[in-house]
Amino acid sequence: MAGTGTKDDPWQLSTAPGSSAYSMYRDGSADPPALVCQVGSTTLRYRLRAVEDLHAWLLAQGDWVPLGAADEKKPAAAGSVEAWGRDGSNPVGGWYGLRAGYRGRFGMYLPPLLEALGLAELTHDARNNRVRALPAT
Repeated sequence: MAGTGTKDDPWQLSTAPGSSAYSMYRDGSADPPALVCQVGSTTLRYRLRAVEDLHAWLLAQGDWVPLGAADEKKPAAAGSVEAWGRDGSNPVGGWYGLRAGYRGRFGMYLPPLLEALGLAELTHDARNNRVRALPAT
């Protein structure tokens, strides 16, 4: 993975199918601390704790989980990463996305980061990709 995850040197990532490139970096000074995801001219923000929380949830699932990426106003597939990222029973009690109108796509942009950090593995098919946790090293 290219980049160190700072604003000046963001991680360079691509979606699971490899069809779109984007960058992400940690913004620890934000309130709450955030992951800033730049996709073309669109900026998405997710809670920084999403990395650890998603990894823990995937470990608890114990198997492959569908990504289920969806825009904020569209329903997320039950049991998917996207559904968990907006569910009231997750550790933050709802959305990990921080920017109203742009809180979706959690299942699209967070799993590739976990894979790049060595915390998960992804399938890389044209559609219907899945993720599963790897033990933290």
